This record gives sequence, C-alpha cells and structure tokens, in this order.
Amino acid sequence: MPAPPQSRPSTGTAAAGTASAARPRPAFPPALLTVLAVVLTGGLLFGYDQGVISGALAGIQARFGLDPLLTEVVTSWVTLGALLGALLAGDLADRLGRRRAILLAGALFVAGAALQALAPLALVLIAGRLVIGLGVGIAAVAAPLYAAELAPAALRGRFVSAYQLAITAGIFAAYLVDGVLPGANGWRAMLGAAAVPGALLLAAALAAPESPRWLMKAGRRADAQAALGRIAPDAPAAPQLDAIAATLGEESRRATWAEVFGHQWRRPLAVGLGLAIFQQVTGINAVIYYADQIFAAAGFATEAAQAAATTWAIGGTNVLATFIAILFIDRLGRRALLLAGLAGMGASLIVVGIAFRFALPASDLGAPPEAGGVAGIVTLAGLVCFIASFAFSLGPVVWTVINEIFPGRVRGRAVAVATAANWAAAFVVSQTFLSLADALGDSATFWLFAMFCGVGWVWVYFSVPETKGRSLEQIEAAWRETQTA
Repeated sequence: MPAPPQSRPSTGTAAAGTASAARPRPAFPPALLTVLAVVLTGGLLFGYDQGVISGALAGIQARFGLDPLLTEVVTSWVTLGALLGALLAGDLADRLGRRRAILLAGALFVAGAALQALAPLALVLIAGRLVIGLGVGIAAVAAPLYAAELAPAALRGRFVSAYQLAITAGIFAAYLVDGVLPGANGWRAMLGAAAVPGALLLAAALAAPESPRWLMKAGRRADAQAALGRIAPDAPAAPQLDAIAATLGEESRRATWAEVFGHQWRRPLAVGLGLAIFQQVTGINAVIYYADQIFAAAGFATEAAQAAATTWAIGGTNVLATFIAILFIDRLGRRALLLAGLAGMGASLIVVGIAFRFALPASDLGAPPEAGGVAGIVTLAGLVCFIASFAFSLGPVVWTVINEIFPGRVRGRAVAVATAANWAAAFVVSQTFLSLADALGDSATFWLFAMFCGVGWVWVYFSVPETKGRSLEQIEAAWRETQTA
C-alpha cells in the first residue's frame, strides 16, 4: 500500500480538523486484524485436521473394528476431499468472492466435524472426513489468496507466513487435544472439537472486509473503495483502484490450459509439480497422521506416552522449526534450505528404519510391543530430526517457490495444478502407508521414504533455480532465456 500522505485537506470545520488531528488513525487498522484472524484461523483448521486423526485412530479402530485398508480410508479421505476442494476453490473464490468462499469453508468444516463426532457407522465417519476435507481444500486456496490481496505490501510476506505458522500451530493443538481426551470414546470429542476452529473462521470472515480486488473485478468500485477505506484509511483509494483496474485489464487475457501445459512453460511447471510431489512422497503426512501408531510400534506402550511423544516431538518441533525458514529463507536462499532439509530428512528416516529393523522386538504398526527401550528413544530422536528438517525446508519453502516461478499469465492455473498434485500425492501416501508397512515391513517403509528424499535432493540440485532476491519479472525472463539458449 502507498505511504500515508503527510497532510490531508480539511473537509470539515476547524474543530473537526482539530479532533481528527488529536485522534490520528491507527497504523494497523482494526480491519487488518480481522484479515489476519481469517488467515490464522484458516491455517489452524487446516493444521488441526491434519494432526487430530493420529490420536483418534485407536478409538475409531476399536469402535468400528477397522482393518488396515479401512483405517487408511478413514485417514486419507480428508486429503481426497481437500483435493476436490482445492480444484473447486479457484472458481468459487472468483464467483462468490474471497470472503464468501472462506465462509463456505468454515461451514463445511463445522458440518464435517459434527458428522465425524456423531457418526454411528464407519461410512458416516468417512463421509464426514470427505466433507471436512472439502472445507480444508477451499480454505487452503482461498485464505492465502485473501491474505495476499488484502495485506499491505510491507506486510504481505508476514501475513502469508503466518498462515504456514498457523498450520503447524493447529497440528500442535490437535496433539494437545488428543493427549487430554484419551479413552474409548475420546475420539468423538477429538474430531468434534474440529468445529471450534471452523466456527472461529466463520466469525472472523463475517467481520472481515471483502477483497477490493475481487469487488473491482465484479464491477463494484464503490464497495471496493469502502473496503480499501477500512484496511488502509489514510491511503488515497483512487490510485490504488486505478492500478487494480489496469492489472485486471491485463489479466483478462489469461492463459488457456493449453498454454499452461505447453512447451513454453514446461520447465517451471515441471519444477512446481516436482516440488509439490516430493513434499508428500518423502513421508511427512504418513508421520503426522500415524504418529501415535509409529510411537506405539517403537515401544511407547501407553496411550499417554504415545500422545506425549506425538505432541512434543512432532507438534512442538514442527512449530519451532518453521521459524528457521522465516528467518533464513531470504538470507540463505531457497535451494540451500531445500537441500539441507532433504539431507536431514533422509538421514533421519534411515536411522528410524534401522531402529525398527535391528533394535525393536518383532512388531508392526497395528500390533505394538510392550516396550522399546533404547530403540524407542532412537526412533523419537530420528522423528524429531525428520520433522525439524521438513519444517524449515519442504514445508514452507516449497510453497514459496511454487508461487514465484510461474509467469503472471499462467500463474493462477499453474499453481492450481501444483496444488492438486500435492493433494493427490498426499492422498496416495496416506492411503497406502499402513499397507506398505504390512507388505514391506516398518523399516523398509521408512527406508523407501528415505530413498525418495535422496532422489529429491538430486532433483532439486539439478532442476530447481534459486529465486532469492529476484523479482517475478526477472524469474520469468530467466525462463525465457533458457528456452532461447
């Protein structure tokens, strides 16, 4: 946003002018707080849903007598719903508006949470997982888009980064809830508590302004001016609205799908798809979703021990290590963090696989042993290193790069393709993890994820360009140069 003018012409009496001077407008208007609240609650509901299923699975299995395949379905169908929601979110945000799309996401999340908590049958529970996934997918697209369009330029990076931090905080909160709601029927309260961030998102979105950019696109300039007045009261609205109108005029000639997949932008699309897929096939969601069962198989015999290990080793580490990326992504660069993170993830998974193969008593993820001793501690340490390595690299950096590498004409659709690929990969991993562990053994499954980390490291080294300190126009020009070279 432009800087506030040094002085403003008087539009009222001298007394009114004096009162205005005595009560200067705040540098951070309340409306921006509501925008930030939407971003934070959107990330919280995303993270809570990712983390809560870990502690609920044992109770769900006991209640419905699920085999490994149905356990995977209950776990993974939220990612299938999120894939569908993400594919729909772009059109919904354009047709309904950013704010209404977020309201729809919150409503779906509350409805899905109620279905899960009250489910009399496994099929109803699965339906609830699908509904809540739709809400997650819509929010995952609409909330960052909303933040990017309403946050002032000087705060945009922090607002979008706050979304990623809120995701990790949501996962941590889910693990805390899992720890205080054990027991045969605790899973219903765990899943039902997901309605809380959904309700908070509804409340925040109801209080927040609509995106001025979307209002201009809908031909509602007066409403756009009013919205700008709420989020930037001291900045002149007309120049900003004119700039938005000019940008919308350029974007009206947006790329076709044929151009998105065409030869000209094939390399950045390959980079975006590769990063989105490697983020998932290296095992992050398998660890988050099945953390309690992994720790049970590693010798954490009681529910309390499993919940404590999951909460602090996975949830707490995930939150804290994300700050590393925020601090260093613009200093060390994207490639350095990606390469360091993949190396740490691969090494950690190898250690976890060794612990399962050579140090633990015979067990599997569905039948935990009574004790794991030193091997359990080694597994805990390995997973802490794995989560920390992911949290400062593939977690936040992948989405930063994906939103930087595409030219403006294809950026919207190309990012949507990469997002869909990410959710599809997440679905495959969460749907097959227990089956892989059953077929290959626990240790071989972790080593398989470690192998993907190694392949990902080589691919990043040779294929992913450094975008640190480069404008979007410079990045686009670099892609053009590689095609003419």
